[in-house]
Amino acid sequence: MRWALEDGWTLTGRYLAQLARRPARLAGVVAFPILMVLIFAYLLGGGMSVPGGGSYQEFLMPGMFAMTMAFGLSGTMIAVLDDTGKGVTDRFRSLPMAPSAVFTGRVAADLVNAVLALAVLVGCGFAVGWRPHGSLGETLAALGLLLLLRTALVWAGIYLGLLTSDPAMVSLVQTLEFPFGFLSGAFVATSTMPAWLGTVAEWNPLSSTVTAARVLFGNPGAAGTSWVSTHAVPMAVVWPLVLLAVFVPLTVRRYRRLGN
Repeated sequence: MRWALEDGWTLTGRYLAQLARRPARLAGVVAFPILMVLIFAYLLGGGMSVPGGGSYQEFLMPGMFAMTMAFGLSGTMIAVLDDTGKGVTDRFRSLPMAPSAVFTGRVAADLVNAVLALAVLVGCGFAVGWRPHGSLGETLAALGLLLLLRTALVWAGIYLGLLTSDPAMVSLVQTLEFPFGFLSGAFVATSTMPAWLGTVAEWNPLSSTVTAARVLFGNPGAAGTSWVSTHAVPMAVVWPLVLLAVFVPLTVRRYRRLGN
């Protein structure tokens, strides 16, 4: 265990050093969500209504937090593909190191990246009028659920990065991130959608995290009539755990079979 932790810490430092040496990528991670907030808050927000009333900016920000977590999937996939293409992953497999460190280092570094992005978005949210109205514990719980979703999606990104060597697959995944995000309650209330589409959106794992965050932050638009909406907080825990149960073993098995 000590060996695995030391190796994981070493690779976490490597991934963070890579991030620090690529300021353009870091700027993109932070700048794109801010741009999305400004577009929805000021260009599109005037035409949006929140069921039950309330500020659209306060309705929007939990959705933007969750969308930023979802973007970690393709970002991780790009990084894994980059290491694979340069032979770094094969080199790791030949070294006397704990195999788990390749994954734990990547996940830990990405969570640092996610915390930074969340901190910037929280500041942006305050600037546009968003406020958390829950207790400190509820606010921290909401942020924890967002990071739990990010962790699950990072494992999915690692698996997809190991699964393919074609960079074009990244474009496909990035294209699918937007339907995944928009077909949810992140930007509009699911009650405003056609009934069948609203049902699909409510069962989107992203919707559970968004709704749970609104509940814990005390923001408007959290009310729902379906089972999954009324149990959003536990479902925001269940969905990521299901994703982890699927992608962690798939990732480990794929890593062991590389080169075979």
